[in-house]
Amino acid sequence: MSLLPDFITAIQQTIHTHEIEVTELDKAIGDGDHVVNLQRGLAALKTIENELASLDYSSAFMKIGMTLMSTMGGASGSLFGTLFISMAKATKDQPVNLTSFAAVFAQGVESVKQRGKADLGEKTMLDTLIPVVNSLQESAQNNESLSATLEKLKLVAIKGMESTEGMIATKGRASFLGERAIGHIDAGARTSQLMICAIADVLLAQQ
Repeated sequence: MSLLPDFITAIQQTIHTHEIEVTELDKAIGDGDHVVNLQRGLAALKTIENELASLDYSSAFMKIGMTLMSTMGGASGSLFGTLFISMAKATKDQPVNLTSFAAVFAQGVESVKQRGKADLGEKTMLDTLIPVVNSLQESAQNNESLSATLEKLKLVAIKGMESTEGMIATKGRASFLGERAIGHIDAGARTSQLMICAIADVLLAQQ
């Protein structure tokens, strides 16, 4: 997991760069605290990045999940914590390659669906995550190169995020707005997309 510090740094940078934009998105249809909570979790991960880099995938994912759950607060902390804890369990004793990671990530996202009682098309982070899962699995099945997989993944994440703009929210505070939520991108979908693209860019730079 030696790239984990690079991932954390890249994610922190992209969230900081888009902090004002995402906060405005969240204020429009949410509580307005999504970025603050996310930055708190990332800061906590930053303090343990060297420890994380020394762990195997399963242990690192578990440590990330527990840290996010205990430091982030809000619905996002619970959801991101659930994502990584589920991935930790799915990764145990598994070889790490594109096919296995696609399956592990799929299990993580499925756990988020269960925890949030949400699915595709409900104006949440899942509108980014579910298409990314599908894209990963498709790339693995087609034996696509890592570079091709990552470039496609970025486009899919962006498209998924953008799709939330035209949706009526059915979960969280935004659900009380009804049709007034239309025209606003979901903040969780946006930050999920930013983080996925940041990770992809770190991996692409290694190619």
